[in-house]
Amino acid sequence: MTAPQAPTDDELLRRLEAGDEDAFTLLFRRWQGPIYRFGLRMSGSPPVAEDVTQEVFMALITGAGRYDPARGSLPSYLFGIARNQALRRIEKERAYVPLPDDDPDDAPRASGDVIEDLARSERVARVREAVLSLPPHYREVVVLCDLQLLGYQETADALGCATGTVRSRLHRARALLLAKLADHQMPAAGVEARGELP
Repeated sequence: MTAPQAPTDDELLRRLEAGDEDAFTLLFRRWQGPIYRFGLRMSGSPPVAEDVTQEVFMALITGAGRYDPARGSLPSYLFGIARNQALRRIEKERAYVPLPDDDPDDAPRASGDVIEDLARSERVARVREAVLSLPPHYREVVVLCDLQLLGYQETADALGCATGTVRSRLHRARALLLAKLADHQMPAAGVEARGELP
């Protein structure tokens, strides 16, 4: 006997529009983590990331009918809302708050080689700093494509631009990151690895 298949985002959205609270809960559980991480990587601030996440799901609950599947996927729609919220907050605060040092993702892994673990933690911290120092229009494509692992089309849908624009911004953003990281004498090999930044 096969396990029941999880409902798709579109099915859950239709149920949400009909007033099904469980559908909202499932969508929230499915997308809360990626939206929070996007907000955190864009702003460098856990409180901003929490606010962005809350605003995205408030917009979803109050305006589920505004989503148009012809314009892109639900993740693109959610990341688009998150992008707008994050940019508003960044503009409002105009200060980038560094990620806390006690981030559990930075804790050394139990691999037996403490030096290697510390070096990796330092590289991750440098990449985070470099990503946060990028102008927002470059930062968002790096976060969506390289860290959230969205495709070019999904990223373009989220940003409301052409895929060619995404590709050119990503190319320029990666070049800027390599230059920033080269200034810190960091090997470039770890920069282009997709998903390198936790």
